[in-house]
Amino acid sequence: MNDEQLKYKIGIALIPGIGFVTAKKLIAYVGSVEGVFKEKKSNLIKIPDIGSHLADNIANHNIFDRVEQEIKFINQYNIKPFFYLDNDYPQRLINCYDAPLLLFSKGDVNFNQSKVISIVGTRNATERGRDICNELIKDLNDNGHNAIIVSGLAYGIDIVSHKAALKNNLKTIAVLGHGLDRIYPSSHKKIAKDIISQGALLTEFLSDTNPDRANFVKRNRIIAGLSDATIVIESAAKGGSLITADIANSYNRDVFAFPGRVNDKYSVGCNKFIKSNRAALIENFKDLEYILGWEVGEAKPNVIQKKLFVNLTDDEKNIVDFLKENDKQSIDVICIKTQFPMSKVSAMLLNLEFSGIVKSLPGKYYALCN
Repeated sequence: MNDEQLKYKIGIALIPGIGFVTAKKLIAYVGSVEGVFKEKKSNLIKIPDIGSHLADNIANHNIFDRVEQEIKFINQYNIKPFFYLDNDYPQRLINCYDAPLLLFSKGDVNFNQSKVISIVGTRNATERGRDICNELIKDLNDNGHNAIIVSGLAYGIDIVSHKAALKNNLKTIAVLGHGLDRIYPSSHKKIAKDIISQGALLTEFLSDTNPDRANFVKRNRIIAGLSDATIVIESAAKGGSLITADIANSYNRDVFAFPGRVNDKYSVGCNKFIKSNRAALIENFKDLEYILGWEVGEAKPNVIQKKLFVNLTDDEKNIVDFLKENDKQSIDVICIKTQFPMSKVSAMLLNLEFSGIVKSLPGKYYALCN
């Protein structure tokens, strides 16, 4: 994306009172992120849940000096931004209702690789927990599973998982709770540098953002959303790893936990999640392989889209073609990509659903019928 496009994409995130959910609604109704800044206040007020206060913030913003500063930082340090409507935005994440509008990455990794898992756990990892983590990642690599390992660069299980991925020549992604102008904790700078060469550092935060406690809670949803499954290796009764696991459950992702002895402090959280059916019990990589259906050496059959013997309008064909290329998508994204208003898209999707061409999914998502 060029600097002019990026200016508006960063800018909308800086307008006071505009979070990622509201921003997506604005873009869907107006038709583009640039259009949000150029729309008349009188029209902005008409958008549901916007109101005069937010419309004032949009119309009277003073944020582009800060935006230019960020663009300079991005260009200077070869950082890649991903906007949620871009084709290379992490597709697993975009299906999460609270996905960030914009992500910033340093490194080189395909976020849409076929196998991605998140590994989280206590910051006070025991020797047993470290051994479990190292063995799991080694076994994945030894058995031909070229998986990306996602974690949070924190002490304990996080850093063990990153190191194990690097040692076993697997890509790894560290999701940060601050901007890319710093590393926290500072003692992990060397590992962060290695991750850039064999994966990526990823954040939703602009430069000059401090590693505040709330940011690490917020970034947990990215760790959960990037992957097919979240694995918890050791956790006390409460902690960030259990927050990540809960979020993964809310996204309908697989959650696994290694059990421990009932009197072990850092097995309490894992045992509780298994007992309450919020995590599947896992003992080794074979359990992960079986439940996720990662069969090595078995080629997946080619899926051929059946021909549609229905008379479609040109506009309906545009929607069908878009869904063919992009799998399931939200109605907001369909509106933006096709440049059709919400009312028209809703009517066409309803007609396509009645014709057996499109099916509606939870969360206002749509996909082609098989």
